[in-house]
Amino acid sequence: MARMRAIDAAVRVLEKEGVDTAFGVPGAAINPLYSAMKDRGSIRHILARHVEGASHMAEGYTRAKAGNIGICLGTSGPAGTDMITGLYSASADSIPILCITGQAPRAKLDKEDFQAVDIEAIAGPVTKWSVTVKEPALVPMALQKAFHIMRSGRPGPVLIDLPIDVQLGEIEFDEDTYEPLVPYKPAATRAQAEKAMAMLNEAERPLIVAGGGIINADACAELVELAEITGVPVIPTLMGWGAIPDDHPLMAGMVGLQTSHRYGNATFQRADFVLGIGNRWANRHTGSVDVYTEGRKFVHVDIEPTQIGRVFAPDFGIVSDAKAALSQFIEVAREWKAAGTLRDRGTWADQCRYRKSVMLRKSHYDTVPLKPQRVYQEMNEALDRDTCYVTTIGLSQIAGAQFLRVFEPRNWINCGQAGPLGWTLPAALGVRAALPDKKIVALSGDYDFQFLIEELAVGAQHKLPFLHIVVNNSYLGLIRQAQRGFDMDFEVSLAFENINAEDDGDAEPGYGVDHVAVAEGLGCKAIRVKSPNEFGEAFARAHELMEEHQVPVVLEFILERVTNIAMGTEINAVNEFEDVLCLDPELSLDQPVELDPVLQSATQKREAELSTA
Repeated sequence: MARMRAIDAAVRVLEKEGVDTAFGVPGAAINPLYSAMKDRGSIRHILARHVEGASHMAEGYTRAKAGNIGICLGTSGPAGTDMITGLYSASADSIPILCITGQAPRAKLDKEDFQAVDIEAIAGPVTKWSVTVKEPALVPMALQKAFHIMRSGRPGPVLIDLPIDVQLGEIEFDEDTYEPLVPYKPAATRAQAEKAMAMLNEAERPLIVAGGGIINADACAELVELAEITGVPVIPTLMGWGAIPDDHPLMAGMVGLQTSHRYGNATFQRADFVLGIGNRWANRHTGSVDVYTEGRKFVHVDIEPTQIGRVFAPDFGIVSDAKAALSQFIEVAREWKAAGTLRDRGTWADQCRYRKSVMLRKSHYDTVPLKPQRVYQEMNEALDRDTCYVTTIGLSQIAGAQFLRVFEPRNWINCGQAGPLGWTLPAALGVRAALPDKKIVALSGDYDFQFLIEELAVGAQHKLPFLHIVVNNSYLGLIRQAQRGFDMDFEVSLAFENINAEDDGDAEPGYGVDHVAVAEGLGCKAIRVKSPNEFGEAFARAHELMEEHQVPVVLEFILERVTNIAMGTEINAVNEFEDVLCLDPELSLDQPVELDPVLQSATQKREAELSTA
């Protein structure tokens, strides 16, 4: 037991809970915490340029690695309100981050003091717990409770607000006996597993929908094992992408209105049973509930009881951690397979694989300005299998999900439900801080990139290298495409004649912001690509620059102004807009087929024929 400032005890608690990195911006009301961190020297601090950016860095840090919890620090008033978007984003995607704010002295809280805002109330709707700690002795226990809440049940963020006099108050604290609390995680029972597996076994054409909860639970190996034992194809959600490798024979594609595959939607429409694990039936995945559920039975497994039945009532619901449920399912499936009572799914799985082989979208375009599809094709060819992609929202993200390939858990780090512009760049910095040896590629449209572009300086200052691909059409592309329904193209163009463009022959006239100049002004490196014959050299040079300078490298691709990316209002009514590939448009995709090695390369040959036609 030792006597110390409450804030010194707070830093010791953070250490005991496994914290070694924090993102933030110091200020008068949070300076005591910074003084405690300086004295201990145990927590690395990364100085952001904007507190919202720091909150997204904390998100990226958490999402990058199982067990991580990102920490965001800021002073009183606007620092806390700047964190709200990060808290909302984390809450929506079940991501635990801890935001700590300084606050005016307790005696000033109701007197409209400078930068004194009721951040506890403001943050309440977008956190699992939000609290202003008003007694110094409560500080260590409030932090202990925060970590317990973040890790228990459905993960999520917490905000702790610390008045400056609370931080400075002296307390007794015994750091030697402090231990983190064991998180609460519900688990499926044997009876529940048997019922769910019986329903799956009765179905003719079952699917497993794998949500982000599987990745949060670090249960991807169990997912793949269940799929392989049962032979049931897997449909990952956008947040679950990577839970099963894209090239696994039982990975059947993604489903949805936007971030989906043609073959995924086609397969889902033929399914008669769906086992959803760790997913929330998001509207961009389902479209209207009537179309999505018609003719199908559903089992829904989720760690949060109120998620089951929130969007639609499943035929059977199980409240369970994904890993615990999958372990039970595997045990039952193994026993039934050994007893010979597990049905053979070979024909159904072959049909799903055939659709995956032939129902493709064209990507090989040689036009100038570039089509985005070609950029993603080149990314697939130039980037390693272990590449980690980071992205948020827009046509860049939607096309990326349609064309890129993901092979490992946490190699697709995406802001799913909230989708705030500007998220990508700071989140990528957080991922880099968590994974110093990982190959990280951020993917942004020009508007997402501009939102928090100043955070490039953080990467330069702290030597956090990653490749940031910017697909630039000088448009709010997704909003422009949505405005088609109103027969307008209004206030969504970012293009203007940059008066400095003529000073740099490499700048693109009429495209507005010179991202290369801005990136280099912020201490990073940048390359602009305008034609297909520049792809190979550009990717190679970008990697050389990262290795040499250890800073973010921006690789900007100048796109045609307007490209409509496949999407629709229902999963059975996706408008493709651009060319698609199918070996035989008249093929009955339900027929049993014999797959052979020739089929795997046939679509590539067909694509080459179309590209030269």
